[in-house]
This record gives sequence, C-alpha cells and structure tokens, in this order.
Amino acid sequence: MLIKRLLKTAGLAAWLLASAVHVPTQAQTTALPMLHTEGTKWLAADGTQPALRGINLGNYLIQEFWMMGQETKAVDDQCKLEAVLDKRFGYEERQRLYTLFRDNWIKQRDWDMLPKMNLNLVRLPFIYSVVEDEKNPRHLRADAWNYLDNAIDQAEKRGIYVILDLHGAVGSQGWEHHSGCVGQNKYWDTPEYQERTIWLWQQIAARYKDRSAVAGYSILNEPWGTTPENLAVVMGTLYKAIREVDQNHVIILPGHNKGIDAYGKPSEHGMSNVAFEMHPYPGHFGWGKPGLAVHKDWLQCTGEGDNVCKWKTKLDALDTAFFVGEFQPWAFMGAENGGQVMRVTYDTYVANGWASTAWAYKRLSNKGGQGVGTWGLVANAPGASIPQLDFNKASLAEIENLFRLFGSVPYQPQQTAIKWMNAPVPPTPFAKK
Repeated sequence: MLIKRLLKTAGLAAWLLASAVHVPTQAQTTALPMLHTEGTKWLAADGTQPALRGINLGNYLIQEFWMMGQETKAVDDQCKLEAVLDKRFGYEERQRLYTLFRDNWIKQRDWDMLPKMNLNLVRLPFIYSVVEDEKNPRHLRADAWNYLDNAIDQAEKRGIYVILDLHGAVGSQGWEHHSGCVGQNKYWDTPEYQERTIWLWQQIAARYKDRSAVAGYSILNEPWGTTPENLAVVMGTLYKAIREVDQNHVIILPGHNKGIDAYGKPSEHGMSNVAFEMHPYPGHFGWGKPGLAVHKDWLQCTGEGDNVCKWKTKLDALDTAFFVGEFQPWAFMGAENGGQVMRVTYDTYVANGWASTAWAYKRLSNKGGQGVGTWGLVANAPGASIPQLDFNKASLAEIENLFRLFGSVPYQPQQTAIKWMNAPVPPTPFAKK
C-alpha cells in the first residue's frame, strides 16, 4: 500500500546516480543535520533532500520469536517469556538475562555491517518497558536510556539516522505478537495506558529534542486494535503532547491497516513537521506471492491493485511526507532477483522523496543460511545452527549460552544485496523477458 510516480528509466538512473546516498566508511566526525518535513518532502536543515534508505533492527528491543529460531506455542511472545523467566528465576534474574540478550543481538559487527549495505537510516523498534519501569509506572528505569542512547551514538558515528519506533505500547495496541503480548489489545480501552504512553513519549522527546541524529518519532507501530477514526483522535492527542516538549523532530503518524484517510490533511488540524507511515508488503500476507511480477505491479504501477502511483497522488493531495516503515523486497526470490528488487525498491521510494526502512536487518534460524532469501539481510551461516529451547525446562546455563550465541554465531550476509546497493548503475529486473 504505497505511492509512486516513476520516472522514465534513463532519467531515473541518472537522477539516482547524482543523488546517491553517501555513507562514510570512517567514523562520522560532525553531527548529522537535523531533519524535518515540509509538505511532501523530507529535508535537511540546509534545505537539501536526503536519500533515506534504511532497515529495521527487529528483535532487538522487542522480541519476535520467529526471528531467532525460538517460536513455539508455549512461548511465542515477549510477555510469555518474561513471565516464564520471572516464575523460574525471579524478576532480577530476568532483567539480567534480557540485558545479556540485548547486548548480544546487536553488537559492533552489526553496526559495521550497515554502511557496507549503503544504508543511512535505521528504525529502532522498542517495547515501552525498555524505558519505563514496568513495576513503577511513570518512572524511568535506572538504565532507561542505555539502549536508545547507544543506538543513536553508534548510528551517528557511521552517518546513519535513527527513527525511534514504539513497537509495543503498555497494554498492547493490537492483537499480534509483535506488540509484545499476543491477544491483549488493552491500550485503546484503558485511559491509564494511553496516559502512560503520553508520559513515555514526553520523556523521550525531552531527552532527544536537540539530537539531530534522531530522524523522527514513529509514535505507535501497526495500531490495528481500534478503528481508523479513533486512531486519528488518539494519535492527535499524542502529537500535541510531544509538541509541548519537542518542536524539532518529525512526528510520524501511523496508518491503520485500512489506510490514512481518517486523519484528513494534517496541516488543517494544526499539525506540522509530520509524515504518514504505512507498511506495504507486496508478495506477502495475501498480497500475491514473492516474485518479480508483484513488485513490478507495485513499483511501476502496472497492475490493477494498490501501487506507488496511487499513494503518490494521495500524499500530494494531503501535502504530507511519507515513511515506508516496513516492506520486504528480497525474500524468497533467489539471491540475484532479491538483491535487484531491493535496490530498485529503495530507488523508487527515494525518487518519490520517501524515507523507508525494510524489515529486517537480521533473522537467525535453526538451520542457518540465506536459502532463496530469508527475511534478514543477515542470517546465521549454513551449519551454524541456532538451537531451539524449551524455556519452561531449559537450564539457566542453556538460556545464557543461547543469548551469547546470538552475538557470536557466524554470519551469512545477503551478498547480492550488498552488491546491488553499492552498484553505480541500478539494475533493471523488470526488463527481463
């Protein structure tokens, strides 16, 4: 579900070459320029329009068990694992184990990988309890800023912007596992949870209001547990609360799975420096199947269904910028087609002035290897298996060893993605006969 006005092939290639993203190979020595939006454009402080190509650091600060070879019916979301660890080992030990997990899921080698893929933006999904003390609401954890600060610091050193993404609100904003708790969806009917989320974002905004490496605030991920109309009202309240603290950063308004129409035109509701967010997944979740055809229809507007051109028209009418917060252009299509479609997808979004972050940077599996294209740009190497644990029975040592393994297992990056993301001339996968 997105937009696009495609330029003709020759013109697009020339334009992209002229505006190619520069990702430094050495540590960044100066602060990144603050980003903002004006109308449909993402702009730097000097008025230039950056080409924002990025990736999601999924499973890092909010877990998705399919991404690390641990999904079972007994434990399939973060809330269940936390409850199991609390029961078996106690709350303090659970906290220690989660620190061990997070310190190993994303390490120095991961940050160093991103410039090799010619990426200059990361979306950082997190659950509310990374910042707020879950046992003492409206109070910060003692280590509240450790992970967000470190991510921003590591990214900025490499010329990479960060979008902070509240992926799991207190009470959960949907029924899905990726909100942290399957089947909960209590956020919308619990004023206390909405008020705590306002408090949370005001703490975040106060800390980062002057931090230019933060590209924006994605204020609620996939908020599908309510109606589009109620979503627009609640997000409007959250927007105003953040603006009381931070007038600098882009506030990213989440789309419903039914779209963004309920918001109306943001400028007519007193909103500025905003972007809409949607997650188009051509080839997945009932939208055709992975392959060149579905991506061609989406990117080049050749099919009857949703496409980039329709979204471009919609956003132009709303005079609002766009953030493609999640998409998956390379999985299950083979290495070469996957790498090529990944590049032209980013190029298409850049040509329309959109920021984008694919899902996801890393997926580890029990067998390892990229196969015909996993959902991770980085996978564990073939034969470097990840054991699946029964967290209800595994020993403390086994859990510790698993979490340490996440930081040391040999990697297999998607090499054709690296090749095409750095190629001086973009591929033309849809020209194939």
